[in-house]
Amino acid sequence: MTKSGPADGTTTGSGDIARSLELLWGTGERPSRGPKPGLTLDRIVTTAVGVADAEGLDALSMRRLSTELGTGTMTLYRYVPGKAELLDLMLDRIQGEPLAVDASEVPGDWRVAVDVMAHTYRATLRAHPWLLKINQARTVLGPSALRGLELALTGLRGMGLTDPELIGVIITVNSFVEGLARTETHAAEAARETGLSDAAFWEGQRPYLERAMLSGDYPRMAALSEDAFGSDFDHFAFGLGRIVDGLEALVRKRAGE
Repeated sequence: MTKSGPADGTTTGSGDIARSLELLWGTGERPSRGPKPGLTLDRIVTTAVGVADAEGLDALSMRRLSTELGTGTMTLYRYVPGKAELLDLMLDRIQGEPLAVDASEVPGDWRVAVDVMAHTYRATLRAHPWLLKINQARTVLGPSALRGLELALTGLRGMGLTDPELIGVIITVNSFVEGLARTETHAAEAARETGLSDAAFWEGQRPYLERAMLSGDYPRMAALSEDAFGSDFDHFAFGLGRIVDGLEALVRKRAGE
């Protein structure tokens, strides 16, 4: 009842889409017999997220989840058809975490809205790094996903862009955040799996890099300052600032037209 992931190590939800939508929107039938008292869909999803946060998606299975819940695997299947549908529910749960804000509290300045959008998504990915392992190209849209999109569009309403362009802004910002978050996650995984810190990893390459720089074959690289790859530089803030600058230019162009 589970799906294997693609070769790149990611996995997908979207098993039985109709069943996932029924569960997400609360229209599916409740189990009529056999479930352990106290077992609810909310508790199932909460426990699944906890396992994924602590040990990653590879540790999450219907059997493991039933053990955590203290119930039989077949009982669990009465609530959720399989892991693919469970991932759909988990995604919507996580997407709903930062949505406590009321629409009236959304920043009126689109620049602030973009900044909040980026930092909120970054915090979500740091709290739940397993999200980067899920292929969200065809996410099943539940209440939290739609609520998040509604709030994002509300924050960008003052840009004066076309509807496709507004969606493009959201995709651009989220893609930027995901890219840096994936780099951070991969670095942490490499250090954990090898026992070698980033500093030790790069220090081991120093003799070879120094010889390469002295060879004259890489003049631009050799001319870089000592702090070019330093950890003190905030690449997130720099990249986000340039995105906002570019969007600002587009907004002004639209206003001029």
